[in-house]
Amino acid sequence: MTMTKREVLTIWITGASSGIGRSTAIEAASHGHRLILSARNAEQLEEVARECEQRGGRAMVLPCDLSDTKAIPQLVENAWNLLPGGIDILYLNAGISQRCRVEDLDEAMIRRIMELDYFANVLMAKNILPKMLTREPARKVGGWGLRGQIAVTSSICGLFGFPLRSIYSSAKAALYGFFETLDAEYHDQGIAVSIICPGRVLTDISLHAVEKGGTEHGKLDAGQKTGMSAEKAGRIIYKAIIKARPHTLVGGKELLMVYIKRFFPRLCAKLSRKISPE
Repeated sequence: MTMTKREVLTIWITGASSGIGRSTAIEAASHGHRLILSARNAEQLEEVARECEQRGGRAMVLPCDLSDTKAIPQLVENAWNLLPGGIDILYLNAGISQRCRVEDLDEAMIRRIMELDYFANVLMAKNILPKMLTREPARKVGGWGLRGQIAVTSSICGLFGFPLRSIYSSAKAALYGFFETLDAEYHDQGIAVSIICPGRVLTDISLHAVEKGGTEHGKLDAGQKTGMSAEKAGRIIYKAIIKARPHTLVGGKELLMVYIKRFFPRLCAKLSRKISPE
């Protein structure tokens, strides 16, 4: 895509208060875009908004709790009307992880993770899609006129099984099924879909991961400590979204497992059993 300085997009990012969402927002702001920032923590969002403004973007804060899925239709309506012209790009990044064996799962944990990591993202996309379809193509990527774009954060855990992540992996795998279908149905109507697939990125996701009994994991996993910085991941993700790439892997050597799974599934299963879950 050839992007001019005058092309300013409105980008709505969920899970924008920290980690990948925060870094992607700041990177987008440095290119002059308008940001709508959503997460539960309003105070942290305000801090991210200030940094976005300092980088040259315009940022508005829209706090929300996406686990309250009944409130999503009104949330989408509010976000769409915040700025003239609606939303060019919705980046669905909010989510929660897991650190719990299958035998220790309970129904409440299963539903909590699936509600936020899968159902909320699906309902956000479903509610914003008709609004995007009413627009005339507002930007071009490689000659393709886009009415709107929906990006979503999945995970390499959605591509193969990972110890202590049974429900998290299930939700992330389900996102592939839904959003690849969304792309198949609406690509020709000017809707771009971008699936972002991170490996190990240095964020606080493990701190808030759910353990047995619903308690927080409360510590940074060793694998994450050596992962790609959130800032670098944000730069990669921003570029991938702006170029409307359908699928982007983000991470280091752990991404090799994706290719091992594709070409050597038995070897992948054997290696997965030996992965340190923390």
